[in-house]
Amino acid sequence: MIFGLLYALFRSAKDAAIVFSGVPLALTGGVLALLARGLPLSISAGVGFIALSGVAVLNGVVMLSFIRSLRAEGSSVEDAIREGALTRLRPVLMTALVASLGFIPMAFNVGAGAEVQRPLATVVIGGIISSTILTLLVLPALYRLVHRDAEQELESWEQTPVAPTGTGGAS
Repeated sequence: MIFGLLYALFRSAKDAAIVFSGVPLALTGGVLALLARGLPLSISAGVGFIALSGVAVLNGVVMLSFIRSLRAEGSSVEDAIREGALTRLRPVLMTALVASLGFIPMAFNVGAGAEVQRPLATVVIGGIISSTILTLLVLPALYRLVHRDAEQELESWEQTPVAPTGTGGAS
């Protein structure tokens, strides 16, 4: 369902797949965080995975939308990726920091209900860390890999000399 919404947003299966690739890495970070803290996979951890997927997709959409808008303005793939990654660095980091720092009290809670809060917070914190790394490093690299070929084809098409089609008016 998420992939379908991403496809509807970008009108491109390639771009939807690039953004959606953030979800598995975010989930991997959540699982590793649970293992590192020795916490079980529970219903509350599952809720954390759902929230984490949303944040991972949101960060990817923010980054890819900006890169696509730069491309629409005429920037090359390389320039759009560099500019997009540098310009969107602060919003992506702010989203990750707010979510991570907000869950720290839950992750270390020892009071009533802590057994429910700790897995959820641990999943979100661990997953956001890995998701942020993906969004800032891997997503631009995937975009370059997927869209470089299209730009190279366009450049070679533009440089191909056009052969004359007529005989110059002589019949």
